[in-house]
Amino acid sequence: MGRTVVEAVMDADDMELVGGVDPGYVDSLLSELVPGAPKVQVAETVEQGIERFDPEVMVDFTQPSALMHNIPAALHEGVACVVGTTGFTERMIEQICWICEQCDTPAVIAPNFSIGANLMMKFAVEAATLMDYAAIIEAHHENKLDAPSGTAMATAERMRAARGEDFHSQTTEHFGLEGVRGGELGGIAVHSIRMAGVVANQTVVLGGPGETLKIEHVTTGRESFMPGVLLAIREVRKLSGLVCGLEELLVNT
Repeated sequence: MGRTVVEAVMDADDMELVGGVDPGYVDSLLSELVPGAPKVQVAETVEQGIERFDPEVMVDFTQPSALMHNIPAALHEGVACVVGTTGFTERMIEQICWICEQCDTPAVIAPNFSIGANLMMKFAVEAATLMDYAAIIEAHHENKLDAPSGTAMATAERMRAARGEDFHSQTTEHFGLEGVRGGELGGIAVHSIRMAGVVANQTVVLGGPGETLKIEHVTTGRESFMPGVLLAIREVRKLSGLVCGLEELLVNT
């Protein structure tokens, strides 16, 4: 994702890529990792990168373990944040929101920057009030560290909120395989798949008497996330505080 973001920013006429941070490549030039990128040394930490590159916006696609270091470090220096890393808890969101307010620096955190994925969530929320059963099946590449995905969690939470009550769920009395029913949120069964050959897919299945509805989003490459990332970069400094999700930016575009 980091390389894809770098390439997308370089291709955008209204943006300038100033540098990158990755502790795994501190002895490398950014141009060695991504052809055409600036010939600057990759910084080891966010603090070092901000001091060296003086950015206006930081885009973070890292790991859950790095979230609560990277984002506060940038916000305290007045650098707006666009965050695609997932794995946030409600407590972490509250902390980031407080820091945004205290530092008067905005941030966008989105579980998914794909336009299609956000439409999938929107349609699932609309259907949630009209059908009584629901399940979410999400599939990601083998290197994704968290499960379920942030998109699956956000989808389930929004569907449950729109419905105002739990979905119907059927109790299974005998299991031949532990965990076969997946996890559950608000009566919605959530299943996660991790395997090579997949980028990021999600299917929402809703059921009613004599019918089912499937809302499916499939990605074939990481470039699918770039229109949303670029939109967030363009809009984030116009915002106030913390914005969670891409839908608010899409509505106002």
